[in-house]
Amino acid sequence: MKYICQVCGYVYDEEKEGPFSELKDDFKCPLCGAPKSEFKKEERPIKGDFSIDEEEELTKLNFGQLAAVCSNLARGCEKQYKEKEASLFRELSDYFTKRTSYKEDATVEKVSSLLQDDILNYSHLSKVCDYKKDRGAQRVCVWGEKVTRMLSSVVTRYLQEGEEMLKDESIWLCTICGFIYIGKNPPELCPVCKVPSYKFEKVEGGR
Repeated sequence: MKYICQVCGYVYDEEKEGPFSELKDDFKCPLCGAPKSEFKKEERPIKGDFSIDEEEELTKLNFGQLAAVCSNLARGCEKQYKEKEASLFRELSDYFTKRTSYKEDATVEKVSSLLQDDILNYSHLSKVCDYKKDRGAQRVCVWGEKVTRMLSSVVTRYLQEGEEMLKDESIWLCTICGFIYIGKNPPELCPVCKVPSYKFEKVEGGR
């Protein structure tokens, strides 16, 4: 049996490395450092008729969500060397960010719960895309779920370790795939998308 790290894709092969169930609870992915809980048993694709409600009204995005969308579009334009378009999307992102209201009752626990909800939603959405043979949407689901699991892994670790987790350490973000790394310096290569360290940006605190 094989177990797959849902963050970076590392494959734990029981035939080569021994029973997965016998690993200690503090086992971490040797590639990206994700906890044991982020590993999932390899399964064959499930076939079936997965339906969605095409009549459902579109959700109106708030300022924070619009800021994130524009920021991501700016990144996409940068990768295609469309600096003019990227600059315009960055301006839009800054505009929406300044108008974003922050929830005073927000907690790390609530963030963790919302991330878990998103992970479950990706599972169903991915099956729908697979059934509809929409490769573009499927790719979005794959990377979206990976990034969400990365964030969930970091938040879960923070809930367990608290501020000690960040003591004398920095948070680094891969600008290509969204992988988050905790350490004094970024890794030489991103364990998820394999880009070099200069593609990582240091995450600064503050609103």
